[in-house]
Amino acid sequence: MSNPSHGYGKGRRVLALVIKESRQIVRDPSSIAIAVVMPTILILLFGFALSLDVKNVPVALVLEDSSPIAGDVAAGFKLSRYFDPRIVRSFPYAERLMRAGEVDGIIRFRSDFSTRLMRGDAEVQVVVHGTDANTARIIETYAQGVVAQWGLRQAAEGKPVTGLGPVRLQSRVWFNEAGESSYFLVPGLIVLIMTLIGALLTALVVAREWERGTLEALFVTPVRADEILLGKIIPYFILGIVGFALTVAAAQFLFDVPLRGSLWVLTIVSMLYLLVALGIGLVASSVTKSQFVASQVALIATLLPALMLSGFLYDIRSMPIALQYITYILPARYFVTLLQTLFLAGNIWSVILPNAAVLAGMAILLMGIARAATRKRLT
Repeated sequence: MSNPSHGYGKGRRVLALVIKESRQIVRDPSSIAIAVVMPTILILLFGFALSLDVKNVPVALVLEDSSPIAGDVAAGFKLSRYFDPRIVRSFPYAERLMRAGEVDGIIRFRSDFSTRLMRGDAEVQVVVHGTDANTARIIETYAQGVVAQWGLRQAAEGKPVTGLGPVRLQSRVWFNEAGESSYFLVPGLIVLIMTLIGALLTALVVAREWERGTLEALFVTPVRADEILLGKIIPYFILGIVGFALTVAAAQFLFDVPLRGSLWVLTIVSMLYLLVALGIGLVASSVTKSQFVASQVALIATLLPALMLSGFLYDIRSMPIALQYITYILPARYFVTLLQTLFLAGNIWSVILPNAAVLAGMAILLMGIARAATRKRLT
């Protein structure tokens, strides 16, 4: 039969360790900075300052054709929020502007534009600055969209444009109709914030205790390995949940990012990822016992992959094949997929369940390794 007093004593020891760790967090300014100040800065930075949208692009609008119909098409560029056109009359002058870096593109209506339009082979020349290939492609797409919208307006007004066939392309963007980059940047912050709090902060604090010898003092007490781990995990788990709640609240009320899935499901999968991050921090600190080394291991193993290789900023399918295979061992890959699905698509269980299962397996594995490493130090 189990001894109830044993369970009670274990609970008291874990509670004492949690209280000790919580006081250490409150006394340590760096912990507060990483847990509270850093998430706030990241939310403001990614929400307001960082955007992958291209708006108000300075372009030179070359109107060599002064006909009303050319002016009507060009008006679409003037009214578009994506362009900040500068009207010029000669292409060589527009070239000089782009070489000088004053404009990022040239939209050219040749002198025979209206004549060729009546024949059905009119062209609008788009020249973009190729130093930033991604921005160049976006500008080109926006320019094509402006011309296409003009054609659709003409058809809707009963003025069909010569050269338009009977088949028209009708496009629609699912899950992010507005095309706002904040819709995936702000939810992606949950990955970075929980990685910072879970892995980096835990690795630093536990390694500091190894350096100071305070963990060795615990080893001579009746405290067991799993109790030490619980005493370390619980305070930082609570900190991570606070960071998660802060980010979700900012996404909903500050940036109007939709949450189409269940908040409870989002919370559960975020807890799983937080346990994974905590496990990585505990393993790194237990193995290295050095703040510097543990912080570098946590940075390389969690934060950088979460930013670069998780699908948060860059599409995994566009990466080299070798890197694509590496991403399968990164927990952030599965968490980013879950976040994008829950925020923008909804409760798609065929996506949620497999990715959540992988995170649960990683959490169990890492916690087991951390416990084994701590037990090894106790023997």
